[in-house]
Amino acid sequence: MPTHKTRPKHQTALRHEAEARLNEGAAPPTRGWSLGKDALSLLYGLARNPATSANALKLLHELQVHQVELDLQHEQMEQNLNELSEVLARYVELYEFAPVGYFIVDSENKVIESNQAGANLFGIDCAELSGQRIDSFLTPASGPALLALLKRLRIGSKETCELQTGGGEGAARCLQVVATISPNSGEYLLAFMDTITCQELNQTF
Repeated sequence: MPTHKTRPKHQTALRHEAEARLNEGAAPPTRGWSLGKDALSLLYGLARNPATSANALKLLHELQVHQVELDLQHEQMEQNLNELSEVLARYVELYEFAPVGYFIVDSENKVIESNQAGANLFGIDCAELSGQRIDSFLTPASGPALLALLKRLRIGSKETCELQTGGGEGAARCLQVVATISPNSGEYLLAFMDTITCQELNQTF
């Protein structure tokens, strides 16, 4: 004996909305989808036959409801895509234009990615940072201190310390670093801030 499969709640709600819109004449515009010539001919043939006209009308209604469901799903997907694009743009702006230097570092302590503020702290072009060891921009004392800090990290933990840059093309800086591990990729996530900026923030708050 065949069993009736229950539609998931979201599909049931979608069908109810599609039927309501059809009844109200407020269905969304189609996306160019239509029944093929052969399918329409078959439906017309069934509709003209008194023995099958009821089934033909029922089938036509089901097809209309299904088409509206597809259109509603397309509308929702477009809305979700727009919302995701806005969220992505917001986080890109936050990352790229933050006053703090952000770095993503791999397990070999090499820079995967950084923002412009991070490149400015080391006096180097942002594109040249990728693949460089993060400790290579620090003094001989600060480099090992940072690597030791990274080794202590565990997922969910956070470590912080003060470091000094080796100068590079810019002046040497005293920095405060906060580091953690990404729970998804296992990569190191580092935030560097000039200690002068840190002192100014502390005075403000």
